[in-house]
Amino acid sequence: MPDTTRPSPRETDMPLSKGKSREAISKNIKTGMKEGKSQKQAVAIALNEARKAGAKIPKKHRK
Repeated sequence: MPDTTRPSPRETDMPLSKGKSREAISKNIKTGMKEGKSQKQAVAIALNEARKAGAKIPKKHRK
């Protein structure tokens, strides 16, 4: 049986700002890049976090 009291690795590795402001998104991108993520991946994670906070950011459309 898995231990459910322990936080997931993502929660402990990435203390991201909870917010939808431009400053929060920029801070989250910088945090992701410091942790070794690529710039594209850091941007995607930061925008996803902003969307969860209620920001109206459209998803990228493929051409």
